[in-house]
Amino acid sequence: MSIRFVDEAWINVYAGKGGDGCCSFRREKYVPRGGPDGGDGGRGGHVILFADPHVQTLLDFTGRPVHKAEKGRPGSSKNQSGRMGADLRIPVPVGTMVYDEEGHMIVDLAESEQEFVIAKGGEGGRGNTGFATSTHQSPREFTPGEEGEERRVHLELKLIADVGLLGLPNAGKSTFLSRVSSAHPKIADYPFTTLSPQLGIAELDTFRRIVLADVPGLIEGAADGVGLGIGFLKHLERTRVMLHLLDPHDREIDELVHDHQVIRGEVGAHSTELAERPTITVINKSDLLPAEDVEKIRIELQERLNEPVMVISGVTGDGIRSVLEQLWRLLNPSE
Repeated sequence: MSIRFVDEAWINVYAGKGGDGCCSFRREKYVPRGGPDGGDGGRGGHVILFADPHVQTLLDFTGRPVHKAEKGRPGSSKNQSGRMGADLRIPVPVGTMVYDEEGHMIVDLAESEQEFVIAKGGEGGRGNTGFATSTHQSPREFTPGEEGEERRVHLELKLIADVGLLGLPNAGKSTFLSRVSSAHPKIADYPFTTLSPQLGIAELDTFRRIVLADVPGLIEGAADGVGLGIGFLKHLERTRVMLHLLDPHDREIDELVHDHQVIRGEVGAHSTELAERPTITVINKSDLLPAEDVEKIRIELQERLNEPVMVISGVTGDGIRSVLEQLWRLLNPSE
């Protein structure tokens, strides 16, 4: 059974109210004039968001939009302070961006185990002991606890990966991801088999690994909402390098050039910054054509696009190691 991918959610968070201060006087035998001994109230609990590497989706928030921290306990006699309210820690996926109701970013939880207090608990009230002075020895003043902060915030998840996979539906992105990593995306011979973003980790050796993200295939008009790609283009924004896969099967060279232009055009329409990321163009499914035909297509396509073009087969694995090494060089230019 697969987990439904949810990458946006609204939640309401309520920090705990501070406990009230206490008004009390000592009542002890043989102490006829006991002074004030009312303790302070405890602080209310904070609401804390933290980036949990084990959480992959915002699904849990769809049916639970309200989150409340514990109230602080009131102070008591004998100068006893009230207990602080327990903080409420809310796990969210790494890469979660938090916005207020006006759309202003509050925090970007892009690092694993990163924490942020999204709503502060109210301070506890002062007991009457705190009001005693040399001229005011029997104070009856005390203060109530402060209310905790309340906020309505929008959570938006953007996956964090080194490499983003581009391509039309059925370009072989899912097959490539399953070949280079332990990810198991859905693979079939019809469009849009990938219905949600998928992450995979390709290990080149003991000390080198690349995180790849596959999003639903783009089609012409994706940046304007056509097809499935628009909802997931944002997940490519955190990637540093793009890998653009082309399917040469039953395609003329003019059609391949058009396919290439469609994808790059949609990426550019979504984000000019994203369009400027380093990109490797790869002809996939080389196992479906004679080797001499594949090489002829590669050379001609390379000339037409005026950029290097590589060849792989996601099914047999041919050429994949070379592509991974090239990706590593782009990700680590200083090595």
